[in-house]
Amino acid sequence: MNEEIRGLEPKVLWNKFADLNAVPRPSKKEERVIEFIKNFGKNLNLKTEVDSVGNVVIYKPATQGLENRKKIVLQAHLDMVHQKNNDTDFDFDTQGIDMYVDGDWVRAKGTTLGADNGLGVATMMAILESDTIEHPAIEALFTIDEETGMTGAKGLSPDLLKGDILLNLDTEEDDEIGIGCAGGVDITATKKYDEEKLPDAYRSYSVKVKGLMGGHSGMDIIKGLGNANKMMNRLLLNTSEDLKLRISEINGGGLRNAIPRESEAIVAVPDTEEENFKKEIESRAADIKAEYTSLEPNLSVEIQKLPTQKSIMDLKSQKEVLLALAGAHNGVYRMSPEIEGLVETSNNVANVTLKGGEVYVKCLTRSSVESSKNDLASSLKAVFELAGFEVKLSGEYPGWAPNSDSAILKTLDEIYQRMNGEKADIAACHAGLECGIIGSHYPEMDMISFGPTIRGAHSPDERASISSAQKYWKFLLEVLKNIPEN
Repeated sequence: MNEEIRGLEPKVLWNKFADLNAVPRPSKKEERVIEFIKNFGKNLNLKTEVDSVGNVVIYKPATQGLENRKKIVLQAHLDMVHQKNNDTDFDFDTQGIDMYVDGDWVRAKGTTLGADNGLGVATMMAILESDTIEHPAIEALFTIDEETGMTGAKGLSPDLLKGDILLNLDTEEDDEIGIGCAGGVDITATKKYDEEKLPDAYRSYSVKVKGLMGGHSGMDIIKGLGNANKMMNRLLLNTSEDLKLRISEINGGGLRNAIPRESEAIVAVPDTEEENFKKEIESRAADIKAEYTSLEPNLSVEIQKLPTQKSIMDLKSQKEVLLALAGAHNGVYRMSPEIEGLVETSNNVANVTLKGGEVYVKCLTRSSVESSKNDLASSLKAVFELAGFEVKLSGEYPGWAPNSDSAILKTLDEIYQRMNGEKADIAACHAGLECGIIGSHYPEMDMISFGPTIRGAHSPDERASISSAQKYWKFLLEVLKNIPEN
C-alpha cells in the first residue's frame, strides 16, 4: 500500500519518505541507511562525506540570488525506534515499513512508522534533489543513533560544518517552534541472584500486563500513562508474601525512550493457593484498571497456567527486587517553575528483565536542569543500591538552553504569523533533541527546531498528519527563501 503514500501531497516529500521507509534503519543498525543516503548524495553529484561515526553530510550550493545569505545546516536523524505489537510478525532488520492512509493520517501496520525522524530526512532529500526550490548554501546533516544514545551527535567533528544557522527538523507539532530541550542520562541497575529448585507442590503461571498506550518517554510522560513495569510490580509485590508467590522470570518493556506497554512474569504458587492467587491478581488488576479508566481503556491483565518451571528466584533477592522497583520513581518528578506546562525532570522505568540468575533494570532520566537531573539520578541509584544492585550511569547528554533572543527565531516567528494569521507556540520540549549536543560542538551556531505533527511516536500507534505535512512544507520553503543575509 506504499503506492498510496506516494500519491499524497506534497509528492516530493512523501515519495522520499516512501523511499526511505523501504530501507531498514533501526537504531544501532544504520549501515544500510547510511549507504543509502551516501549514494543519494553522490548520485546528485553533490559533495558527500561520511564521518568516523557514520553521520552523513551532503553539501549543496545556494541557488541563484541567495548566495549572500547565511549558510544553513538542515539536520535530522536517520535511525528510528523499532517497536511492534506482540501479534505483529515483522523483522525490523530486513523489512521496510508497511504504511497505509487512515483519513488525515499515515500509519504503519502494527509497527512504528518512522516519521520520527524520517519526515525530516525525507524533507532534506527532497530539497537536495530539487532544482526549483530557492535556498541559501546548505549543509544537510544526517545523524545516526539519536534514539538510543545520540552517539552520532556526540561523535560529530567540530570542524565538519561551517553553517551559521541550524534548522533541526525533529519537532512533532506543526504550530511549535522549538528553542530548547531536556538532557538525559541512562541508568542501568543489575543484580545477581541465586536460583532455587521449584518445590513439587508449586504450579507455574504466566501473568501478562498488556494493551497500554505506550509512547515517547519524554513528550508523553506528562500524560500520566500506565507503565507496564510498575503495574506488574504492584501485582507481584502485593501478592507475593500472602500467597508464598515465587518468581521465575520477568520480561517487561523495551527501549529506554519508550513508555513500556507490556510486561510478562512467570511465577509459581502452591497448589493450595491457585484460586486465591487468581482472585488476588484479578482484584489488584481491577484496582489498577479503575485508576486508569480514561487513560488506558485497553489495559488488560491475563493469567495463564503453564508447565511447571524448573527454577525460581531466591526469596531474599525477590523481596529486594520488588521493593526496589516499588521505590524507583517513574513519571514526572518536577514541573518547570519558569515555563508553564513544561516537564522539567522525569524518569521512565523502561525495561525489567529477570532470568537465569540476573536482573536488569533500565531507566532514562531526563531534565532541562542539570542539577535536577543529577538529583533524580542519585535518588534512583540510592534505591537500587540499597537493594543490592550495581548501578551504572551512562549515555549522558546535555540539554539545549532556550535563547529567546535568537535571530533565526525572530525570522521564523514572523513568517509563521504571516502565513497562518496567528503566533506560533515558542517552546522548549521535554525530549532529547540533538541541538544541545551539536551546540556543544558549535557554540556560535544559532539553532531552531520545527516539524510536522506526529502522534504516538515510539509506539505502534505512531502516525503523521497529511494536512500538517502540507503546512510544514510550505512553511519550510518560505523559511529557506528568507534566511538573513551575512
